[in-house]
Amino acid sequence: MSEIAAPGAGQAPRPAGPAGPVPHAVEDDRYFVASQWQLMWRKFTRHKLAIAGGAVLAVFYVFAMFSEFFATHDILKHSSEFVFMRPQKIRFGDENGWGLRPFVYDVQKVVDRKAFRRVYVEDPETRNYIRFFVHGDPYKLWGIWEADLRLAGVEEGAFYLFGTDKLGRDLYSRIVYASRISLSIGLVGVFLSFVLGCTMGGISGYYGGKPDMIIQRGIEILISLPTIPLWMALSAALPTHWGTLKTYFAITIILSMFGWAGLARVVRGKLLELRQQDFVTAARVAGRGEGKIVALHLLPSFMSYLIVSLTLAVPYMILGETALSFLGLGLRPPVVSWGTLLKDAQNVHAVLLHPWLLIPGIFVVVAVLAFNFLGDGLRDAADPYK
Repeated sequence: MSEIAAPGAGQAPRPAGPAGPVPHAVEDDRYFVASQWQLMWRKFTRHKLAIAGGAVLAVFYVFAMFSEFFATHDILKHSSEFVFMRPQKIRFGDENGWGLRPFVYDVQKVVDRKAFRRVYVEDPETRNYIRFFVHGDPYKLWGIWEADLRLAGVEEGAFYLFGTDKLGRDLYSRIVYASRISLSIGLVGVFLSFVLGCTMGGISGYYGGKPDMIIQRGIEILISLPTIPLWMALSAALPTHWGTLKTYFAITIILSMFGWAGLARVVRGKLLELRQQDFVTAARVAGRGEGKIVALHLLPSFMSYLIVSLTLAVPYMILGETALSFLGLGLRPPVVSWGTLLKDAQNVHAVLLHPWLLIPGIFVVVAVLAFNFLGDGLRDAADPYK
């Protein structure tokens, strides 16, 4: 008779410390009993670029929400004394000594008689110390609460972190204010295009027949139209007497009109593939309505693609608004967005003599890259079992 081996016989015993198993064994046990959300979070946190992109976007949106507080000046305040002034350097010391208090040198305007233009020269004898939570230009937070407290500023003298524009307005404050428009127009536009894409693609792929034929022919017409010329034509058709709010929503709708077509075609293809699966049949037998089957069973089955589509559509909207405003066909002054700020750098003369006018373009690039990195991490985390 063969002997029955004792449980664990022939296997090396798991080493144990004074308090029990080794830490990595406990971690493995937690991994096998973790929920899907815990697995998704664990996989997302391992994507370092996604974490960095999410942190950058969080900072951007905090600045956008409280732009009045983070700005150093009123965006409409101009100064004839500081026109096209270059950015000031924040210092912590010089040949006279070092310290922990940041400061900027005072600035004096001098006329360059050789180039026939004004230049600004730092005065090392006068320091303007940067203070936090200072009282500056009054504002209304979100147009409701009156306040004058700002994050940073100086009590006397000039303080322009990113320089000034052709009217002597602070470029840093205008970039902070512009982030509210540029970042929010991406979210609003993506929400509209996502709802349209999932709805039209779901109807087309789930029902088929005549609804499918009508929707797909309409999508083909939209895709065949040249996007930029059509955007330009529709934006130019907006009435010039419209206010800021109407123009904002009109630009958002224009950008959303074409963003949903590609998503709708992909959703249709996925639903054609999945609508005959067993879990769909089981949902029908259980009495689920057709709308709930699409929304609660079919769409979540390819959530990873939908997440990627969302995160890539936001920078697409931001770039679209930036391009229209840069061409003068989007948002109009006094509304500020990253695109309207870049409009001042259209000519070579401005780029050569005043390169700091291109700083808003850096924020556009950083925001687009952050959204792409975040989408890459969310795509991997949405399907943690792969």
